[in-house]
Amino acid sequence: MKLIPNVIHRRIAHRPNLVKIVDNIGWLFLDKILRLGVGLFVGVWIARYLGPEQFGLLNFALAFTGLFGAIAALGLQGIVVRDIVRDPQSARLTLGTAALLQLVGGVVAYLLILWVIALLRPDDALARSIVAILGSIMFFKASEVAVYWYESQVQSKYVVWVQNSIFLVFAAIKVLLILQDAPLTAFVWAMLGELVVTSMGLLVLMSVRGVPLIQLGVSLSRGKTLLRDSWPLIMSSMAVVIYMKIDQIMLGQMLGDEAVGVYSAAVRISEVWYFIPMVIVASVFPAILEAKKHSEAQYYARLQKLYDLMVLVSVSVALPMSFLATPVVTLLFGDAYAPAGSVLAIHIWASVFVFLGVASSKWFLAENRQVLNMQRTVLGAIINVGLNSWLIPLHGPGGAAITTVVSYAMAAYLSDCLQAETKETFMMKSSSLNVFKSISRLM
Repeated sequence: MKLIPNVIHRRIAHRPNLVKIVDNIGWLFLDKILRLGVGLFVGVWIARYLGPEQFGLLNFALAFTGLFGAIAALGLQGIVVRDIVRDPQSARLTLGTAALLQLVGGVVAYLLILWVIALLRPDDALARSIVAILGSIMFFKASEVAVYWYESQVQSKYVVWVQNSIFLVFAAIKVLLILQDAPLTAFVWAMLGELVVTSMGLLVLMSVRGVPLIQLGVSLSRGKTLLRDSWPLIMSSMAVVIYMKIDQIMLGQMLGDEAVGVYSAAVRISEVWYFIPMVIVASVFPAILEAKKHSEAQYYARLQKLYDLMVLVSVSVALPMSFLATPVVTLLFGDAYAPAGSVLAIHIWASVFVFLGVASSKWFLAENRQVLNMQRTVLGAIINVGLNSWLIPLHGPGGAAITTVVSYAMAAYLSDCLQAETKETFMMKSSSLNVFKSISRLM
């Protein structure tokens, strides 16, 4: 099944690689749009049903467990995809070794989750039990090697089939839980069930239509190579998660779960757009790598156009949302979440820097400059924690939103001017922020 309209397909039919990329983008957009529509509908219904306090506790637990996901993932996604593209003959060894590493990382991450939540909320048995349930997904991180394989082959449609089929089934289950007046923990178990079934489905998919699991290999030397290349990405991923999720955790610890619920409603709408750069970049990354082999000029020209596209799309989202924030929040979540409107009007502008950051992360990977990427994300995380400590007591959820925009801007854009190696990247991004220049280059 092709998702490219015939009129577009005829214009690019003579470029098979471009056809493959555009088709892959189409499948990924189909996946995200379906999740956007159904997921937002069900998520809003759950938020209305639970109310700000219980919804805040649920999001606190999701943010908390997400902090440790970087440990389980070990920063291997980009490295594995890159290595498979460069050396297809070693794909089975790379996938098998990555899976074993992530399995070990998942065990370590889960033990840390249990230990830290016991320190943070020793008297909150419900919070500890929810975190323990959601945290167990760390054991299934190894299944993501199936996603890496299909991303490297630019064949994401198979992943979309599996993920969306399971997603729709569990969306229906969550609706039934609402109709049955189920408690908060029932939704937590449903979330875990969805993640576990999806993980199993992806592994079966890869075995049937990709690389059979029995053919995967493991190598100590390959593992050392993967970790040597990925350790800066592990630190970077942890820093990114900190400045994306720590605000909800700090709000919960400083102001309570209801503040987390209000803030999470705004973030839910703001971050729903983040799939756009991920879909585009995941699909064009192999082509950008291929361009680097042939011409540096073509390579940087493609990167510049990617930055231009990221800015134009993000501004097109952020500008109208700034004026429509409160009506959108109250329409979706109800009057109980009305304070989230002012939070959303601020938080939505972080998308400009998120979009640029997703695009430039591939430059760091292609240039093997993971340490530089780690440094800028760590800086962003430090700024995020520091500003949250100052602004949350003063401005509540609004202070957390201001902190998010500032820390994202520092990590994804301003930090580039602090390092000699990234001065050119800084100039390219600055040029993209001039929307008139971006439009002219893309026309």
